[in-house]
Amino acid sequence: MKPNINPILPGFNPDPSIVRVGDDYYIAVSTFEWYPGVQIFHSNDLVNWTLAHRPLNRKDLLDMTGVPDSCGVWAPCLSYDNGMFYLVYSNVKRFDGNFKDTPNYLTCCETIDGEWSKPIYMNSSGFDASLFHDEDGRKWFLNMVWDHRPDRTFFGGTLLQEYCEKTEKLIGKPKNIFAGSEIGFTEGPHLYKKSGYYYLLTAEGGTGYNHACTMARSKSIDGPYEVDPQGPIVSSKDDLHHGLQRNGHGGLVETPDGKWYLTHLTSRPLDLNQPVEKRRSPLGRESAIEEVTFTEDGWFRLVTGDKLAQLNPPSLTATPQRDFSFRDNFDGGSISNNFQWLRTPTPETFYRLEPQSAELIITGKHSVGSTFEQALIATRQRYFSFSAETELVFNPDNFQQQAGLICYYNAHKFHYAYMSFDEELGLHLDVMSCEGDESLTAKFPIFDKRIPLISSRVFLRAEVNYGSLIFKYSLDGTAWLALCELDYSIISDEAGKGEGANFTGAFVGMCCQDMTGSDISAEFNYFDYQEHHCE
Repeated sequence: MKPNINPILPGFNPDPSIVRVGDDYYIAVSTFEWYPGVQIFHSNDLVNWTLAHRPLNRKDLLDMTGVPDSCGVWAPCLSYDNGMFYLVYSNVKRFDGNFKDTPNYLTCCETIDGEWSKPIYMNSSGFDASLFHDEDGRKWFLNMVWDHRPDRTFFGGTLLQEYCEKTEKLIGKPKNIFAGSEIGFTEGPHLYKKSGYYYLLTAEGGTGYNHACTMARSKSIDGPYEVDPQGPIVSSKDDLHHGLQRNGHGGLVETPDGKWYLTHLTSRPLDLNQPVEKRRSPLGRESAIEEVTFTEDGWFRLVTGDKLAQLNPPSLTATPQRDFSFRDNFDGGSISNNFQWLRTPTPETFYRLEPQSAELIITGKHSVGSTFEQALIATRQRYFSFSAETELVFNPDNFQQQAGLICYYNAHKFHYAYMSFDEELGLHLDVMSCEGDESLTAKFPIFDKRIPLISSRVFLRAEVNYGSLIFKYSLDGTAWLALCELDYSIISDEAGKGEGANFTGAFVGMCCQDMTGSDISAEFNYFDYQEHHCE
């Protein structure tokens, strides 16, 4: 059976910013605390996308050491003008409370996969910044403004300010050009120009189940802007059983033959029959695409005539390739680009490859969930059912030393099968879980008996099927025994702390901790991620 076109970027790939250069399309998505920052995908058919680059890959461009969960890089904007790519991005430093610290930056490069320029600091007044290149050569910087005052709504409207490329500074005074529609929570502004109008596309309703893309227009770039009288261009807020939920935060692109498409954030909960407050979405916020038309009265609308996203937009005919299985034997010069790590621009402090012996060596650092030095390398979950497997060699001599296979959302939400040492039991396997508790309390152990080991070598496997996780182990890589079955649904946006105020997605990977500070290392001999598609 042919897989669905949407989402075009399954798994944690939110806030798509799309641009066309000739016959090539590029989408930039948010990465939050995961390093390197910003994923840029390439396509020629708008259906199948391959990772082209992660441009924020060095310290001067991005250092997120210490930033809280779900902070870091929010909603990048990718644009192109006169032979140059432009990328606007944030490095958000604070989430909880009334305040947000949101420094915004601009970097440029002539090629997507080249070395991007030293970042230019723009402002810190809000997040979801973007850059608009007008026909007269002037450039304009937009961002939502965060209003921390207790008698305000936090979402204070859309600021517009001119950017001078010669001086590399914002010039003139910023102007608040759009307060938003009655939906509220107005963010994610992007400007477009067509037929004498400036079109302002924003995300509204929050990134949960009331999310929407709202369009407004004006003859003047600084307003006033009128809202589309028919309401959001795309939203599922009025149909909570639709297959694609939380639709919003989008970007527009025009094809060479004059068609228009809207990319937007979407999500697929495990069980649409559950009430919203009980839903879980391990795949996080994904990216989808719709064809839009330009109406006679000058508005962009979905070609279907309604506001609901489509699993298979009729105008896109390419066959989607949706199996992201891979195996890395660690015998090359670098790890697979399927992997990322947390926060740090200096991963060489905690991992190295030994290609001759085909080993990934991870040096133990802080505890699971640390926002400073965490030795964890993981890949996104891209489908509801998958297995992940690795071979571990580890010789701990202290209970504060651990290494193993982890299903990880953030510091508050993970399941971890690991090898450690106990003064009485010696070398053993155990499992810990943190199920969204703000105190970071992990359960030790979650089954009746730890598994003693006579060898420092063990094979570990995670088998995930929608909301179920089974950890298994093997001593020879052939005969597998079950460790335990767990509730995998906690590895999701909505579970636990924040109840929807988490913005990433599920990862599975390898990690090592040495809380003694002795920097003990663990050897991983391969990592295998296989999706089990039933479509």
